[in-house]
Amino acid sequence: MIKDIIDKKRLGLSLSYEELSSIFNGYMKGEVEDYQMSSLLMAICINGMGEDEIFDLTEIFIQSGDTLDFSRIPGIKVDKHSTGGIGDKTTLVIVPIVASLGVPVIKMSGRGLGYTGGTIDKLESISGFRTDLTNEEIIDSVSKVGAVITGQTANLVPLDKMIYALRDVTATVSSIALIAVSIMSKKLAAGADKILLDVKYGKGALVSTKEEAEELALLMQKIGKKYQHEVRYVLSNMDHPLGCYVGNSLEVQEAIETLKGNVAGRFYELCIELSSHMVSMSKGIDYEEAVSLVEEVIKNGRAYHKFEEIVCNQKGDLAHIQVSPHIHPVYSEREGIIKDIDALKIGKLSLSLGAGRCEKNDVIDYGVGIVLHKMVGESVHKGDLLMDLYFNHDNFEVDQSIFKIE
Repeated sequence: MIKDIIDKKRLGLSLSYEELSSIFNGYMKGEVEDYQMSSLLMAICINGMGEDEIFDLTEIFIQSGDTLDFSRIPGIKVDKHSTGGIGDKTTLVIVPIVASLGVPVIKMSGRGLGYTGGTIDKLESISGFRTDLTNEEIIDSVSKVGAVITGQTANLVPLDKMIYALRDVTATVSSIALIAVSIMSKKLAAGADKILLDVKYGKGALVSTKEEAEELALLMQKIGKKYQHEVRYVLSNMDHPLGCYVGNSLEVQEAIETLKGNVAGRFYELCIELSSHMVSMSKGIDYEEAVSLVEEVIKNGRAYHKFEEIVCNQKGDLAHIQVSPHIHPVYSEREGIIKDIDALKIGKLSLSLGAGRCEKNDVIDYGVGIVLHKMVGESVHKGDLLMDLYFNHDNFEVDQSIFKIE
């Protein structure tokens, strides 16, 4: 039976709900072997899935665990998901911005596996910050301060956790169908009324081209429509790192400076765009009107004050954000204009410093990372400071080709 299902997909044929349920739920129960599921995932990666198959598999994923109900919290709740990238700390900025405008935000985030930490890792670099809230604590927190950022509950789409772990080691992460099912099953199970997607493309992203990113975004939008959820998306480039700081504690510091209005550039602009869409969706107002509201709460300090409230409510202490005292400066070896900063190479460097995980159970060093002092388009002279590396061990190598200078 299992062999027949795998063979059917190998031939590029569509699988029924019953066939998908049999093999995926069978895998979760331990009745289907890793090598069998790996074969099916590779067949899906090569041949793709039809819309009905994608809708069916999304439902199978959702039904594999708990679905959360936050209808007790008044207001339209908008969830945001980013497909991730080097230096992406947008959640730390947009959640307090949106909450300071009276929009309830329940943000469930994950840990990082790969080049940099996830949102939860970044927050746990703040001494004492709790990310293991129960459903009742989530509701209490949103009622009290208007927002919460917490880890996913253990039984939220457990099938996705198992399948993703297998995809990660079988070269099937890049399947657009499987990416869409993974993201949307978690978002739909997490109890939001509306969903905003930040879909990234480029060297530091899951998909490499803008066309692939739009294909993924449109597919996730269709899944949302199937479940009667409004889904908007923003496409953002990840060829270059997002912001100037990469590494958990360092990214918290950059988020704080952004909320205080002290940071300009691409990262700030993306935070404004994402926050404005969330406010527009929740309040039912024009995007342009939402932009004005978002910019105002940054200028008047309400956004940063809300961040302080969220951190305090979750037992964090902003006076204790540890950054390594050991700094290795990297200087330019030539003169010219910076044409490119390779996000993927920055990510690999941050991983070698200890800011990310190679394996699920690796321990992250919160205090290490990279601060960029020059950005794409800037001119440099030989000897100019390009970046500072914050480290606690010296087992790393600096690749000057990170910066393309012409």
